[in-house]
Amino acid sequence: MKQKRSKKKIILIIVICVVLLLVGGLWAFTVMIYNDNFNVRLESYEPLMLRVEDFDGLRCDRYDFRSDKGQKLAGYWYSAGEEQHGIIVMAHGFGAGHNSYMDCADYFAKHGYYVFAYDATGNDDSNGEGVGGIPQGVIDLNYAISFVEESGNFPDLPIGLFGHSWGGYSVCAVLTYHPEVKAVIECSGCNSSADLFEAGGQDQAGAFIYVMMPFVKLHELINYGKYATNTAMDGFAASDAAVMVVHSADDDVLPIQYGYDIYYNKYKDDPRFVFVRYEDKGHNSVFNVKPDTYVDEFNAEFDKWRDSLDYDYKEDKKRFAKDKADYLHEHLDRKRWADRLDKEMFESFVGFYDGHIG
Repeated sequence: MKQKRSKKKIILIIVICVVLLLVGGLWAFTVMIYNDNFNVRLESYEPLMLRVEDFDGLRCDRYDFRSDKGQKLAGYWYSAGEEQHGIIVMAHGFGAGHNSYMDCADYFAKHGYYVFAYDATGNDDSNGEGVGGIPQGVIDLNYAISFVEESGNFPDLPIGLFGHSWGGYSVCAVLTYHPEVKAVIECSGCNSSADLFEAGGQDQAGAFIYVMMPFVKLHELINYGKYATNTAMDGFAASDAAVMVVHSADDDVLPIQYGYDIYYNKYKDDPRFVFVRYEDKGHNSVFNVKPDTYVDEFNAEFDKWRDSLDYDYKEDKKRFAKDKADYLHEHLDRKRWADRLDKEMFESFVGFYDGHIG
């Protein structure tokens, strides 16, 4: 009898050890995948970067500030007038720094608002070997808003927020820590930090992504504490800010059900909220006019040039990278490249800010 109990105990111990090994292995695998995708250094592609001189009358002053671990972040104060009636703090998406949104900053600066943009940790001119993780976006935005309010470098004006994708999630979640913000425009974002991992991983992992998600959330909780569990919905509940939510139904990077649909189901009858749903603007091109004529024309000419090369560009990648950069420097029409915003959309954005900030 004792021998039977002893055997059962040994089997139970073996089963527990196997389970622990499987769980530990899955956790380690998930963290590796997470870091490979999100704890990376991100740099804008220089030949396509926007420049202040691409925009007539736009001025930019740089102000560096510190984030949570003392890392230096590069901040940019955009202006184009003297009678501005608010400050828009911009949070960029994942993949590059604020540069890709300089045309947005230009539009707001020329329509009554100062703009403070910045490169998040691990992006472009800011410190950091990598971003770290998705909650870092909320942390950096938290510090950016506090810098604007407390540094003494800027006028004492009401603050609005503007964010796209990762930045869209960040401008909503940060309301938990800055309920004084007057108005938020959230574009193509999501409700929680882990949503970016889930949405991005579905194509590669399929249903297995849902097995990984508890480990993603645990990893973020260990590394970011309260920021990891703070959601956009938490931010809405903690604030009286007016919120405009913008999303396109064909967004295949952060599908509409991760943000817009959640908020709409809760707040569709709340006058604080304005919902703008598009059908065909995608994710990265959501702010651009359709059809994006210049990009279509340029891509057609670029394809002809690429196909005329006397070598296999897929094989000689280093040579092609240099030749491509040279081609872009020589042939890109910078004025047309910088003038692709959907002006009707941005007119509605300014009207929204004017109604709650101005």
